[in-house]
Amino acid sequence: MKLRDLLGQEVLGNDAAIEPAVAALEVSGVALDSRVVKPGDLFFALAGSKTDGVRFVDAAIAAGAVAVVGDHAPADGKATFIAVANPRRALALAAAKFFPLQPATIAAVTGTSGKTSVAAFTRQIWERLGHASASIGTIGLVSPKRTVYGSLTTPDPIALHRQLDEIAREGVTHLAFEASSHGLDQYRLDGVRVSAGGFTNLTRDHMDYHPTVAHYLAAKLRLFRELVPPGGAAVISADHDCSAEAIDAARARGLHVMAVGRNGDGEGEGIRLVHAEVSGFSQELSLVHRDRAYAVRLPLVGEFQIENALVSAGLAIGTGSDAANVLASLEHLEGAKGRLERVGERNGAPIFVDYAHKPDALAKALQALRPYAKRRLIVVFGAGGDRDAGKRPIMGEIAADNADGVIITDDNPRSEKPEAIRAAILAAAKGAREIGDRAAAIRAAIEELQDGDALLIAGKGHETGQIVGSEVLPFSDHEAVAAALGTGVA
Repeated sequence: MKLRDLLGQEVLGNDAAIEPAVAALEVSGVALDSRVVKPGDLFFALAGSKTDGVRFVDAAIAAGAVAVVGDHAPADGKATFIAVANPRRALALAAAKFFPLQPATIAAVTGTSGKTSVAAFTRQIWERLGHASASIGTIGLVSPKRTVYGSLTTPDPIALHRQLDEIAREGVTHLAFEASSHGLDQYRLDGVRVSAGGFTNLTRDHMDYHPTVAHYLAAKLRLFRELVPPGGAAVISADHDCSAEAIDAARARGLHVMAVGRNGDGEGEGIRLVHAEVSGFSQELSLVHRDRAYAVRLPLVGEFQIENALVSAGLAIGTGSDAANVLASLEHLEGAKGRLERVGERNGAPIFVDYAHKPDALAKALQALRPYAKRRLIVVFGAGGDRDAGKRPIMGEIAADNADGVIITDDNPRSEKPEAIRAAILAAAKGAREIGDRAAAIRAAIEELQDGDALLIAGKGHETGQIVGSEVLPFSDHEAVAAALGTGVA
């Protein structure tokens, strides 16, 4: 592929801005890591928070890169360099051209909490309606032919577009994926042909990356302001402080807005939740869509799962599926792994694992489980190192206010001292206990369970490793529960 065709006029502008010989260069691949450059690749030198890709230009050229794209040239001027205003977006658009196939219907969901569940639920709804469907996000890729566990909510553009091309070739026609604020802010999703966008909520998170909450929200709203094309669907949970801003952004883009939730537009295109009642480990819902009433038994725990299910239903309806069939399919949803997942019980007390690692998510998980604790609600959790330290005492206070027993343990301490992280949480968690070893903390909580109790193990969810220093040590909350119960499985 010619360089001019790969980058396109949208990136390069006037062809006269670069030499004809450079524009005519043959490019056989794209790379952003000099260690994987192959002869014929176009290397993108991206500036990051920890290093600058320009430092690796010489290594990329030595490996066979034909040219370099960036926003500032290397000092020595030896490489064939193409200056662009936004190299991150240029990389995403180039990756989309190198890997051109995508599923015909793509829905992206953003928000602080609920993205993984919405992506999984949307995939399940489509599957039940007979579509070859996949989801991509925090737990990786789930498709009809394979499940590949991952670690990034939104992969880098090359990995993402390669994955889209692969699943399209495998026959996937419908895809739901998570759009993280990092991915949106860093233009990783540009070039993805998004049919519909979903918005769950916005609460405190990633304050180590975003300078302000306004910046965090603006990153999320790029999905509606720039990625979903005019005429596409925007499914927005209407029950939050920032819902109106998301709706306004979608309308300004000319999107087809579907508001869902207790404040949803049930008389119009949205879905209104009229009533919800707990029924065992399910919830009985009364819904209205286009002035028609629906009764649905949702087999999930917690009001936040109602929100996730309704956003998912909206995405399916907004991309052309029949509303009655979509809402009926909610009765068959299965929770995403590690999302308020019931993993066992002791003495009749249920044990749940949840990914909640931010204040709002922890509060919602504890509140969702309160009806199942006739005696005591116990929580085991910690906080990650090298991340937003300000949320630690907030989470400690939430745990103390919403649980009857609190054990503070380690999460992923990374480069920080685990005891310092625990101390920051304990400072606001009155009456909490400290057991640093996570397996020991889980074991201690389970040993104490009596009939009428409920236990929440929060923070790591589906993860199978614990990051200590620079190492990823094997660890799974599911396996720790199984070991404590003596079952070997969870």
